[in-house]
Amino acid sequence: MDRDDPLAARRLFLRQFLATSGVAVTGSLLAPLVHAFGKVPKQLPPGQSIYDMRGKVMVDGRVASPGTKIKTDSLVQTTSNSYVIFAVGQDAHILRENSRLQLEGADELADAMRLLTGKVLSVFGKRTGGRKLAIRTTTATIGIRGTGVYSESHSDSSYICTCYGHTEIVSNADPKVRENVVTTHHDSPRYIVANPEAGKLILPAPMKNHTDEELMLVEALVGRNPPFSGAAGYDTPRRGY
Repeated sequence: MDRDDPLAARRLFLRQFLATSGVAVTGSLLAPLVHAFGKVPKQLPPGQSIYDMRGKVMVDGRVASPGTKIKTDSLVQTTSNSYVIFAVGQDAHILRENSRLQLEGADELADAMRLLTGKVLSVFGKRTGGRKLAIRTTTATIGIRGTGVYSESHSDSSYICTCYGHTEIVSNADPKVRENVVTTHHDSPRYIVANPEAGKLILPAPMKNHTDEELMLVEALVGRNPPFSGAAGYDTPRRGY
């Protein structure tokens, strides 16, 4: 466990709870989620962006408070030993410490996210009318087709786990290098590197640094259920994406 990550202990607790209890993903999971996060996870009321935060969080250059509004064009930043869990429109995110996330959009739906540095776990609502969404990191552009995604953006590499749903991963170093990923349960995590390794810019990776329980939490903030029905795994991808 990363002792510098203020969410690591909560993730470990939730993971151990599911591994030993065998509970289904129903209301019975409220107890461990409340234990870990201190409140019942439920859909945020209109006008509220932030579900939980710790430490120093900046939104559009100002220190945030629990009542701060995060918009589809906001810059959200965390410092050491801090995090923020928030929703914007139909999307919800956990932004980990030492991270900078620039949202890009003109209404209630973001059209793009730039993870300038750091780590973010995100779930996205359905886009209609031909609208598209992309996550941009230092080394990759990820087209989103309605899904859950965990992203890390470092100076010379990125890490992308398509937790469920469909993404298209494109190398920034060579846009001809791309991969379509369709998963139901963290099936194909990837590293995208700035310089080829063994002749490749997109490489297999392990599933790391995020949990199903965190996905349950952020989906709840936007009034949805995750696409799995039991603690042991996923049954089908989420419908309508």
